[in-house]
Amino acid sequence: MAHNLIIRGFDDEVHSQLGELSRQKGVSITSIVKDAVDKWLVQQKEIPRRHHLVIYDDDESIKSLLKSTDKLARGGEWFRCFVSSLNFSLNDLLKEIEWFDNILSVDKHSKQELMKYFINILQNILKNANNKQICCIDFLINEIANSSINEAINIEKSYNENRLEGIVFCAYKANNLLGASITDLIKIFDLHDQIFIIKKEQIYKLHLTKENVHKLFLS
Repeated sequence: MAHNLIIRGFDDEVHSQLGELSRQKGVSITSIVKDAVDKWLVQQKEIPRRHHLVIYDDDESIKSLLKSTDKLARGGEWFRCFVSSLNFSLNDLLKEIEWFDNILSVDKHSKQELMKYFINILQNILKNANNKQICCIDFLINEIANSSINEAINIEKSYNENRLEGIVFCAYKANNLLGASITDLIKIFDLHDQIFIIKKEQIYKLHLTKENVHKLFLS
């Protein structure tokens, strides 16, 4: 049985554009809106396996992000967890807001042992998540990038081959990434779904597209 749906909030410009598209495509505005709703509903049924990059400059910026993320994740009943570095200054805050710490006993690792260690971390997350979708922030990857950007890239690649159900944020300090080559920087960007830059309480989304030289001369 069909039902009527009243949609408010479209301004004149958007309504005009919909009308123009409706005439060009030969379909009604109702059909366009219904198609958009159907696609959105399908997306909601899919289990997200998102992998985002977060770039920050100081502890105050990431602290603000953590508090906001905690409110959203707590409301959605996510399994909130983090992977801390060995000398991470925000451990106390994360434990205070009841995020699960996935750090395991670790000393200096060879390349092979480091990859095995990250596999153990992922298994530990799954073991404790109780079938909830995961919201995880990885800070250890920043420490690894500080020692070797190539090792960080290899770990990011490995994670993309077998992502967790939920959202994982890889948090890098800006000085670690900006010290990398352009080639390695692009690799890090390409290994993530979205890129966010944190400045105090503001969040900027970075869009990366490959262009040709003609774009240098176009407005």
